[in-house]
Amino acid sequence: MHRLPRSIAAVCLLAASVNATARADEASTSSPDFTREVRPILSRHCFKCHGPDPDTREAGLRLDDPTSATAPADSGETAIVPGKPDASELLTRVFSDDESLLMPPPSAKLPLTAAQKETLRRWIAAGAEYEQHWAFQPPVHGEPPAVKAADWPHNAIDRFVLAKLESMDLKPSPPADRETLARRASFDLIGLPPTPAELDAFLADDAPNAYERYVDRLLESPRYGERWARRWLDLARYADTNGYEKDRPRSIWPYRDWVINALNADMPFDQFTIEQLAGDMLPNATIQQRIATGFHRNTMLNEEGGIDPLEFRFYAMTDRVQTTGTTWLGLTLQCAQCHTHKYDPLPHREYYAIMAMLNNADEPELDIPTPEVSAQREQRQQQIAALIDKLLTKAPADGFAKWLAVERERVIRWRPLRPATAKSNLPLLTVQDDDSVFVSGDITKTDTYELTFAPGAQPITAVRLEAMPDDRLPAHGPGMTYYEGRKGDFFLGEFQLEADGQPVKFASANHSFAKLSIGGGAVSAALTIDGDPETGWSTATREGEPHHAVYRLEQPLTEAGELRLRMLFGRHYAASLGRFRIWVTDDPRANDAREMPAEIESLLLLADADLNPSQARPASPLLPANLGGLSRRASRIDRLKNLPAYPTTLVMHERPPENPRPTFIHKRGEFLQPTDEVQPGVFSSLHALPPGVEANRLGLARWLVARDNPLTSRVVVNRAWAAFFGLGLVRTVEDFGFQGAAPSHPELLDYLAVELMEDGWSMKRLHKRIVMSAAYRQASRVTPELLELDPENVWLARGPRVRLDGEMIRDAALRASGLLSPKLGGPSVFPPQPPGVTTEGTYGKLNWNPSTGEDRYRRGLYTFSKRTAPFAMFTTFDGPTGEACLARRDVSNTPLQALTLMNDVVFQEAAQALGQRLAGHNAGGNAGQLDEDNAARLDELYRRVLSRRPNAAEQATLLGFFDAQRGRLEAGELDAAAILRDAPKIAELPQVDAKDAAAWTLVARIVLNLDEAITKH
Repeated sequence: MHRLPRSIAAVCLLAASVNATARADEASTSSPDFTREVRPILSRHCFKCHGPDPDTREAGLRLDDPTSATAPADSGETAIVPGKPDASELLTRVFSDDESLLMPPPSAKLPLTAAQKETLRRWIAAGAEYEQHWAFQPPVHGEPPAVKAADWPHNAIDRFVLAKLESMDLKPSPPADRETLARRASFDLIGLPPTPAELDAFLADDAPNAYERYVDRLLESPRYGERWARRWLDLARYADTNGYEKDRPRSIWPYRDWVINALNADMPFDQFTIEQLAGDMLPNATIQQRIATGFHRNTMLNEEGGIDPLEFRFYAMTDRVQTTGTTWLGLTLQCAQCHTHKYDPLPHREYYAIMAMLNNADEPELDIPTPEVSAQREQRQQQIAALIDKLLTKAPADGFAKWLAVERERVIRWRPLRPATAKSNLPLLTVQDDDSVFVSGDITKTDTYELTFAPGAQPITAVRLEAMPDDRLPAHGPGMTYYEGRKGDFFLGEFQLEADGQPVKFASANHSFAKLSIGGGAVSAALTIDGDPETGWSTATREGEPHHAVYRLEQPLTEAGELRLRMLFGRHYAASLGRFRIWVTDDPRANDAREMPAEIESLLLLADADLNPSQARPASPLLPANLGGLSRRASRIDRLKNLPAYPTTLVMHERPPENPRPTFIHKRGEFLQPTDEVQPGVFSSLHALPPGVEANRLGLARWLVARDNPLTSRVVVNRAWAAFFGLGLVRTVEDFGFQGAAPSHPELLDYLAVELMEDGWSMKRLHKRIVMSAAYRQASRVTPELLELDPENVWLARGPRVRLDGEMIRDAALRASGLLSPKLGGPSVFPPQPPGVTTEGTYGKLNWNPSTGEDRYRRGLYTFSKRTAPFAMFTTFDGPTGEACLARRDVSNTPLQALTLMNDVVFQEAAQALGQRLAGHNAGGNAGQLDEDNAARLDELYRRVLSRRPNAAEQATLLGFFDAQRGRLEAGELDAAAILRDAPKIAELPQVDAKDAAAWTLVARIVLNLDEAITKH
């Protein structure tokens, strides 16, 4: 049973002290509440051995199931006899003094207290009624309760909260002052403090609905999406690197931008869910809907040499199941990976049925044709066309004729072979209309492709393998390698041919291009016929281009029967070919693999074509450099051919029906121990798939947000509540199961969950409903009585006082100083931090080159996130690593945080910017000398950083500090130039006195370091 928080225990003691004797008499005869009192005892102390998991169940007894609990166990005894505690073996064991009989056994180290034993006795005496766990029952839209202080509530939320307070003889706190409320709502809704101008506008608005209008402006701000995207990205385990050993960078920031835009548009949460889990499966899916599927591409990727890619794909799938469970169901699904969940009704088999719902997707990288890059590429194409025109115009006719004659003499007439069959050990080989073969699905380190070709009438003297690029492949192919260091690469170890079942020997093999060294060894097409699959051919570094290998036969096949071709791929990483075509020829001269495009060969093969330079446009880049001295222009064309790359992002793509990926139960959750194959399905303890919904990723998404699902809306509401109040209505925001905490206000949780669905899943409406409540608007001051009775504010008798997240602390300092960039979206940036953070102690070292210009001052949301070495300042303030789904951040309080606020570059620069602004504030006349001017400057500083004016004591202390530092600067004890070294340039400021700016910088450092500066209130 979970230990009650001190606040709950204190309130319970207070209630129990009133008429204690009468209450004790009542407790001895009444039945305890099964959900709140009995099940937590059974779940914590009994279910591990007498629960859902058959593999660890003792004595054939299930105490989570009333049928089993009230039937004879293996021993013949009955654990629970309703209404008869003396006949119930459970109580005999629980109250036993004999350690050999006592339950739980002493070895379990989970002893029951006397009160817990008595609770079980009373429950059985009252009939031992079981109830379904509250989280698995549909939420009920109950009527808000009546309250005594009817003038306090602003909306239904307040009636639920006040009814609870009144039942405990507690009263809510008075409303917060308007400055505090403005700051609180601004941080909660957009993640930033209000500017002095925004604060003044709100304070000057004396309309009855002034606060609501202020909230509406915040909800419409584009900063809203940035603030709430950060919380969602914690769940999505977003990061800009792959994790594990090498932890190389990845491009997935377009997914982050999709989240921001979707939140700003108030996309209904059900649609928000469906697009992220299965946007690619929607009819006529847009690029944005495909980008949304990056949610489950945020899993880590292991690029270590020698790994089995299928093993780590399995681990990625377990991560996806766990993340889905945490994000939408609030359940610890990972516990069912190895066995049936020991507490919640989540069978081992059904865990893998959920995995099967997610498991039928391939994982490509998507090009995003942005307008900017598209325009650049179009401009390049026009430049190339113009240069070709000039080149062809300038080329001497006789020179071109000579070149043409040479090339026509060398050209070989190849003919494509269309495979009759194409298969492999695992990947799917699909023959295309152009006789090429496209490969999809999973690959391994040792893939083997086998193709057969029908007998042909023409002799064969050579075979050509054409490795073809394809936009569906990583880096456009031709290989299927995905690892960041090898994207689009392949490694062909052996190329073997049989004719009528007999091996065909090759005299030689030649390639058009090969990387000189790969992993320290030579590569070439010749090494693919040496009998050693560890040596072979690769075209690494020239992805996205066609390449050729020509295999000349020792003896021509004059009467070729059925041909069988076998290709072996792989090295210490999976490196199979993604698209290829097989050609043959009967020309005995075929021995040279050239980079001649097929369309040029077709022109050269025309029987008596009267070719001229204009007809040879496609061939112009192939013209020899000595043709009329045109090498400079030709080389420029080659440079322009390297078109700007589109941004890319990682997405999901459902596999074709002819190549479904099977899913198996894995014994003890081990990759190497697959057992039975399972079909896609959902948890039987919840609800069935909606009618007409297929059991796939899209079906899973629709199931999660179906009105029948008792968990999703509750989980979403609870996370939002925790974001506003610092504590969820269910304090275990990540676990709504049997081991999780019961809700403090169950009726309020259900009411909001149903309202969310009936409001069209609008998150903005939910957020507005919360911040408009009187409960949210309370002052956060803590009285000694409340501190004693409810230190964690479970019962909401005061407003929340919550420390800001690390990103918000940095953003707030930048906004207060006027440095914060308003730029929305785009690639991640590199604000300054100690360089050793990402270059020491990790294999995947990253040189952290600080961004310049406004990118230096982007919101923390856009900071490049390296999993093995996260941004140091955010880590100090409990930021995530992106390695796993995170539903709730811890909040610590350490000396390192204070040191960071004083010494981190961003806070130094913020203080310097504030110092310059304050020195220039109301500049002119005797600025910086009169006390009233300095008081106004201090007011400005406080309003920028703390959203209020200083009180008299604060003013006296800080103005005295300013005067002392100004005197030290005049005396030469302090160096203004050193204090302002590398200070940001504030273009709009007039010339300011350096000593004033330095002194105000020192004052600003103090204010930025205050506890109040890093809290909402």
